[in-house]
Amino acid sequence: MHRVKRRLDLPGGGALELGERTLIMGVVNVTPDSFSDGGRYQDIEAAVAHGLSLVAQGADILDVGGESTRPGSDPVSAEEEIARVVPVIAGLARQCEAVISIDTNKAQVAAAAMAAGARLINDVTALTGDPAMTAVAVESGAAVVLMHMLGTPKTMQQSPAYDDVVAEVGAYLVQRAQAVEAAGVARGRIIIDPGIGFGKNLEHNLSLLRNLPRLAELGYPLLLGASRKAFIGQLTGRPVELRLWGTLGAHVLGAALGADIVRVHDVAPLRDALAVCDAVMAREPR
Repeated sequence: MHRVKRRLDLPGGGALELGERTLIMGVVNVTPDSFSDGGRYQDIEAAVAHGLSLVAQGADILDVGGESTRPGSDPVSAEEEIARVVPVIAGLARQCEAVISIDTNKAQVAAAAMAAGARLINDVTALTGDPAMTAVAVESGAAVVLMHMLGTPKTMQQSPAYDDVVAEVGAYLVQRAQAVEAAGVARGRIIIDPGIGFGKNLEHNLSLLRNLPRLAELGYPLLLGASRKAFIGQLTGRPVELRLWGTLGAHVLGAALGADIVRVHDVAPLRDALAVCDAVMAREPR
């Protein structure tokens, strides 16, 4: 799968080069209840140290989140989310050169995160969950990740159904990208994400992975986040803490099929796996 070489524009005149190799987004959860590592990095110092460790292992982007979006999860207040993430983002921005992303669907949180040093907004609602979010993205100059989700985290895994999951997810992502662009977010700041595990059953997830080339052809950089997710457990029989090998399989395949960025908890093994994948696929190795 040939990927397009392009720049993802960032606030302050910076950019990420896409297409030369697969970029890695490392997950920094500052939550008590995330499905995989909830509670491990609630302490500010521990979360910052974890983020710096992911950068040392090869992360290009750090995705900091203060609210779990696991299936069945409940939202937290903007104030609580800000208290969790802003000190971590500020600490990371002072100590590393990685691009910092805020994983939130609240405009108030995104604005505070951007002021603290974030440069990318990763929104599971594709900027629809808060009517003020698009304005925050426009005014801050943030790059944005627009993700597909059926329903809400509370309801998304309650019998999800599609006529054609690939066509429907693709159409939604293009519609949202065009709407966000029309509102003032430059095309060169937009990333799309099919939302593996967000309102999809096993077959939906496999179909999306199998058809990543169709999504890559939509004209926007493509992010894939399958790390430790339930479908890997369904396929392997492994609990969440033992899903590294399945995660490697999903993301190496995804990179070969056109994903520009992979979002993962385990950066070091992915870095090595992607170095091989990118070399085989005639991309510049890490």
